[in-house]
Amino acid sequence: MSLNYTLAELQENFDFMDNWEDKYRYLLELGEKLPEFPEQDKTEKNKVQGCISQVWITLKTERDENGINRLYFLADSDAHIVKGLIAVLMVIYNGKTPEDVLLIDIREIFAKFGMNENISPSRRNGFFSMVQRIQTFAAGTDW
Repeated sequence: MSLNYTLAELQENFDFMDNWEDKYRYLLELGEKLPEFPEQDKTEKNKVQGCISQVWITLKTERDENGINRLYFLADSDAHIVKGLIAVLMVIYNGKTPEDVLLIDIREIFAKFGMNENISPSRRNGFFSMVQRIQTFAAGTDW
């Protein structure tokens, strides 16, 4: 399984759904499509602080065919809804340049998807802890 979506497609899918229960199920489905996360990478160093559930993330940059650095990450969680949130972040950030990552208004996207009202404060904090980790890496600083 893979996450072959664009941000526009995700937005369209979220807009199409009338109620939060449908959006919640969609997040769960997205989480099921996460690429496999290597067990050996589930280390303390890769653990995201600020999440109630356990979340691990690995980040790297790769040069594309034009020599441009692009950011990629893998992540996993022990919570199904968090896996869905990870999938959303992968669609938003993976393949972007570090500069583009820092310009993305994630709070606006989060609000457009209707998550401000429907994700618990603790999940929201965990989501933004993952975002901070990705942005810190993109900025070239260590966490």
